[in-house]
Amino acid sequence: MKSLLTLAGAVIAAAALASAQQSPSQTASVTIAGKTIGIKYAAPSVKGREGKLFGKDGRIAKDPNYPVWRAGANSATSFHTDADLDAGGLAVPKGDYTLYINLADPDNWELIVNKQTGQWGLTYDASQDLGRVKMNMSKPAATIETLQYKLGDEGGHKARLVLEWEDHVASVPITVK
Repeated sequence: MKSLLTLAGAVIAAAALASAQQSPSQTASVTIAGKTIGIKYAAPSVKGREGKLFGKDGRIAKDPNYPVWRAGANSATSFHTDADLDAGGLAVPKGDYTLYINLADPDNWELIVNKQTGQWGLTYDASQDLGRVKMNMSKPAATIETLQYKLGDEGGHKARLVLEWEDHVASVPITVK
């Protein structure tokens, strides 16, 4: 009986540890002209790794697709639009996609809109790219501990997709067609 309780305790502890290592699921959405645009992602935290996440020697460079980054954690970051969009000059038909970021130039990121959906975040197939667009880059006033996406209504059928993490703020203008 004692060994059964020990085994049960070990299983519970392992499950709790695995759960604790997962980054929390988050969503961002906006409704423009009656059409919803949404992002579902897992939000990792910096956790004392300031200056050790980005760049060729950073934590993200250890991912198998580097310099392409899954733009979140866990499952791939999903993007849904009820409307046809122009995202920074890229025509995005209504539907479901996965978002990645090209970090090859640390000061000039590119948003990658990929047609493959439902995969784990480290699964990336460049042949499925709908396209890539340059992101507008800036620095936050202070370190952003937890990765966050924002979708904001800018009026006149326009929105902005913003990704913020650590010492990076990257954005792309969106127009609902």
